[in-house]
Amino acid sequence: MQDCEIVDLYWARSENAIKETGSKYGAYCRKIAMNIVSNDEDSEECVNDTWFRAWNAIPPKRPERLAVFFGRITRNLAIDRYRKKRSEKLGGGQIALCLDELEECIGETNPIADAIGISELLNGFLSDLPERTRNVFLFRYWYMMPVAEIAAQTGMNEGAIKMTLQRVRNKLKDYLKKEGVGI
Repeated sequence: MQDCEIVDLYWARSENAIKETGSKYGAYCRKIAMNIVSNDEDSEECVNDTWFRAWNAIPPKRPERLAVFFGRITRNLAIDRYRKKRSEKLGGGQIALCLDELEECIGETNPIADAIGISELLNGFLSDLPERTRNVFLFRYWYMMPVAEIAAQTGMNEGAIKMTLQRVRNKLKDYLKKEGVGI
């Protein structure tokens, strides 16, 4: 089913919207959540909450790219769940490693939530990167994929992935300094 047809189902308040969404985007959203929370139950809960949030958001919203729409909702829910579990001294996943890696660029005093304010700068930075490098960066820091999985996905070895990520983080740090973002 096409995205526009799925959105039409939401607008018509048809329960088939959830079924079609799950068929088309369920595995994608579960993968995003699993990379962050590293738990099948929590991952499934994030996906179910994604469908609930989408049901409440459409209408009035009419997203053009459902993969991005559902991916963002799932990612935010999974990060919230991870933080809650972490504060309870539970949980796991790639998020702590990814955030530690990015801390040297964004800085300890600037929480990740503040990074939203510099999204235009990040988009500009990422758009100037070669596609393969940009994909490696996004796989690691958006999808929170482990390095081994990125290597399998891209056909690069793990050492090359780590080196690429280090170089991009250094470039990002320099770019943010140049743009006046304090670290």
